[in-house]
Amino acid sequence: MYIPKMNLTTDKTEIVAFMKQFSFATLITAKDNFPIATHLPFLITTKNDNIVLTSHFAKANDHWQDIVNNKILVIFSEPHAYISTKNYDKELNVPTWNYISIHAYGQGELITETEKTFKVLERTIDNYETSYRKEWDNFPEDYKLRMSKGIVAFEILVTDLQAKKKLSQNRSDTEKRKIIETLSKSNDTNDKLIAEYMKASK
Repeated sequence: MYIPKMNLTTDKTEIVAFMKQFSFATLITAKDNFPIATHLPFLITTKNDNIVLTSHFAKANDHWQDIVNNKILVIFSEPHAYISTKNYDKELNVPTWNYISIHAYGQGELITETEKTFKVLERTIDNYETSYRKEWDNFPEDYKLRMSKGIVAFEILVTDLQAKKKLSQNRSDTEKRKIIETLSKSNDTNDKLIAEYMKASK
């Protein structure tokens, strides 16, 4: 990913927090010079200072067959916002886009044991809808087993992490204030989130 120096982010704690907040990401591999992408929810954990991404494919999605022997890229990219030239001091300007994006490269490993697959499902439930866990726990075991056999769980050990925050760092303080004010008043959730990130980066 192209990252100008002013947009580079290296704080691992901040990066992991962002990935956890915007955890529905795009997994990409390339086989025989042909790229394939799947959109998945990820669990993000750290083990011995390493970042590990955990998720699962539908077994019917053949993409799972490519993740062990191919390098993986997972892109976490949200929120984003259009920045109008109305926020700039000078008329001679062009609009742009503010955004935050994390590119995580790594090596994949399939989780084949039934018990570990169950744990991935249960961790996913706990992460996204804790209240559903009670229902899940009361389901018949044969039903849960059928569900687990319909997925392929996996982990990715992140070996390279690239993080970019493009938040109008090249603009004047006055222009940044105008941008934050404009985005804060927007009805779009992405705009409001970018405004909050800009405030936090001041």
